[in-house]
Amino acid sequence: MVYITGDMHGDLERLYSKEFRKLRRGDILIVCGDFGYIFDGSKQEKEVIKWFAKRKFITAFVEGTHDNLDKINRSRETVWKGGKVHRIKGNLLHLMRGQIFTIDGNKYFTFGGGESADKDMRVAQGFWWREEEPTPAEMADGARVLDEAGCRVDYIITHEPPSLVKSAMLLRKGNSDSINKLNGYLEEIGRSCDYRHWYFGSLHEDRVITEHHTCVFKKMLAIDTNAKNL
Repeated sequence: MVYITGDMHGDLERLYSKEFRKLRRGDILIVCGDFGYIFDGSKQEKEVIKWFAKRKFITAFVEGTHDNLDKINRSRETVWKGGKVHRIKGNLLHLMRGQIFTIDGNKYFTFGGGESADKDMRVAQGFWWREEEPTPAEMADGARVLDEAGCRVDYIITHEPPSLVKSAMLLRKGNSDSINKLNGYLEEIGRSCDYRHWYFGSLHEDRVITEHHTCVFKKMLAIDTNAKNL
């Protein structure tokens, strides 16, 4: 079974929740960015990484803006389910940008990254990584991968949502609009591709936004991998 969850931010309590206890051997948990357990390199963090590595299920995440990209990018690059990953350790994987992974016949397109709203503060603290913002080359590679797949996938997994979805969510909460180039890129991806559903995590809600877009945070949503493909 494949499960989707949202930003974990290195929260140790999440690991003891009833949601985590339902994961079994062979399951795959996909995290929509801000995994957060690879951040400051502390002794406790190393123990948590070891814990994930030894689970019977696989944890696979796209990066958000609270993940140590210097450390992640130094991990061994390999191929898993047809797409490129960084194998952090054992059963803990980082799903790289612009990749398509085929899991039980369903295709998942992944594209992590974002733009820190608290960038200035985090630069001062030494916990900001320039690589959080995707480069034009990475965006072009993602578009190429989708084009080679006929612009048809089953699921899209990102940290940030496409621009129209983000604007609607922010305005509903009475917040000012805050769209960046990644949101615009994802909007174009959504317009040019056929897909079943899109999951993202950056706005910290558990809410179905449209027929094809879900923001996920603390819930762990099961994906029916045996459902008929597009």
